[in-house]
Amino acid sequence: MSVVHRLAAGWLVDHLSFINQCGYEICASFACPGGVALNTSVTSTEDCHGSSTVVASSSSSSGPTHSPEDATEIEGKTGKMRYVFREEFFDVSKPHIVAPPEEQLCQVCPEMSLAEIKKRKRKCLFNQGEVDALEYHSKVRKLIWEGTLHLVQEGLKSGFLHQRTAELSCRKKNVPVVCGLAELCEMAKQFPAANEGDRQAVYVLEDETSSPEQDLLSCVTENTANHAKIIVLMGQKYLVPPKSSFLLSDISCLQPLLNYKKKYDVVVLDPPWENKSVKRSNRYSHLSSWQIKQIPVPTLAAPNCLVVTWVTNRQKHLRFVKDELYPHWSVKTLAEWHWVKITRAGEFVSPLDSLHKKPYEVLVLGRVQGDVTEALRKSEGVLPIPEHKLIVSIPCTLHSHKPPLTAVLAEFIKPDVECLELFARNLQPGWTSWGNEVLKFQHTDYFTLLPKD
Repeated sequence: MSVVHRLAAGWLVDHLSFINQCGYEICASFACPGGVALNTSVTSTEDCHGSSTVVASSSSSSGPTHSPEDATEIEGKTGKMRYVFREEFFDVSKPHIVAPPEEQLCQVCPEMSLAEIKKRKRKCLFNQGEVDALEYHSKVRKLIWEGTLHLVQEGLKSGFLHQRTAELSCRKKNVPVVCGLAELCEMAKQFPAANEGDRQAVYVLEDETSSPEQDLLSCVTENTANHAKIIVLMGQKYLVPPKSSFLLSDISCLQPLLNYKKKYDVVVLDPPWENKSVKRSNRYSHLSSWQIKQIPVPTLAAPNCLVVTWVTNRQKHLRFVKDELYPHWSVKTLAEWHWVKITRAGEFVSPLDSLHKKPYEVLVLGRVQGDVTEALRKSEGVLPIPEHKLIVSIPCTLHSHKPPLTAVLAEFIKPDVECLELFARNLQPGWTSWGNEVLKFQHTDYFTLLPKD
């Protein structure tokens, strides 16, 4: 399970384990008599909600179907291989910025007023945005400090977390250079327009590994199998987990998702919020508040849909979500949760009271308002959303690779509901995902291929 410990304060989550429990195990191709090649496939008998029992399967590209047992008889070995996410991307051994001793998590939580926080930060005047951020932080810091401390203590007791005894690992975190998915979405707009009657609503992945770009970019792509598949897009290989679907497009090409005609019980959004560093770097695209409001969440949401939005620590964005965006979508705000980032030793990745970079991010949870009878029916047997929870985890060092919410939301939704992630950068079994970088972290270069004993 991706949840290592569950306490009243929230959850200690193992993000790396979640990825690897998706069962990315393959059976490599074999050279068989008569020139028959057995194709690669990946099979998982369970999804990421729990431990996976994984078996490899294979099918022939021509001639009769062969099983792994046949391959054993022919070649004397099955050649099973397994993909695992590269663990160096979760190798956060010490804080990015070390907090002074009086602000370290092992100490008793110091009570601190807003005036004291301001005094300790700097002597020059604060602008209104900084004042708003400090006021918010002064309200939540005790909840974050104490809740994180309790979860970290459990993690240290169980051995999941380890007190730092050596310097930072010297392993290189070589970030692979993958093809520009966002640029590919731009290119897709130049594809010849298909007649309305000829358009597919769904493209189902077959056993072959290569798929035409136009098929993948013009409709929702599904892997309906119980095993993962590898697709090739612009010469790059991507892993697609079992029972998952995705649409690779930008906000101007959302119609295929609407044509998919699914209604979702959970919608998670991680919008590319506008901020100064993004503007300066020009590395990441961003959307204005007006553009985010145009996302057709009401059309995609089922009655009583749970909506979860990741928000940066700018109070401007948090107020926008609660006061403008959710009311615009007829969503009632229910709670604010926090994702807290820690090292492998259980320390905050940056000082809790840092003015520039907080070790936490905000999630705003709400429900779509509508038919009262339908809402009551859908809420039977599930717990109400608590006002505050913590999701504590070692963060991925790759930009915007958020921790999984599948397991932590499980007790607040019914089993086997339809789930959608918007602005996704990776895929999950059982989820539909959309974004112009939706396959980014599925690239095989982010994984290591291990031999299977």
